Amino acid sequence: MLDLNVLDFEKGNGLVTVVAQHALTGQVLMVAFGTRESLERTIATGEMHYHSRTRGLWHKGATSGNTQRVESLTADCDADAILARVVPAGPACHTGAATCFGDAPAETLAELDATIDARAARGDANSYTARLLGDRNLRLKKIGEEASEFVTACADGDATRATEEAADLIYHTFVALHAAGGSLTGVRETLRARR
Repeated sequence: MLDLNVLDFEKGNGLVTVVAQHALTGQVLMVAFGTRESLERTIATGEMHYHSRTRGLWHKGATSGNTQRVESLTADCDADAILARVVPAGPACHTGAATCFGDAPAETLAELDATIDARAARGDANSYTARLLGDRNLRLKKIGEEASEFVTACADGDATRATEEAADLIYHTFVALHAAGGSLTGVRETLRARR
């Protein structure tokens, strides 16, 4: 985790800027301030603590339940700002929006990947995703069905249906990829290497 001794708290009169980014989607959630104390609490608990200019030390989600689990903390090149990669347990903004920047679009494939991860972790028996993850034959059968429906829609020149079937195929492919131990990050790295 981050060595707080490398940070330049003096430059900001005891504060550093903290940019909270969704660790799974890459979406910027919020910008806040941190102090040595708030960052010590963050490191000790594994959940984000900030400094509010009006409230002082502030544990994100202490009252709302919308905590942010820390994945990593990285200082910028000037050591006066931190990128906090977090997994939120709800909206980041006090307005109830997912981010403090309104409805800024997240990367849809990353959101899908994060949703599959969350459903797998919960193991909800009523979740179709969890059912697919638990049934190898159903999972593979659905990929075949969706691929066939996609090919048929393309052969028919039906753009609307082809788009819908492509979305279904991508979803089922991601579920199977997750079950096989793969990830969207791995797909991105493979595509980058092939570019």
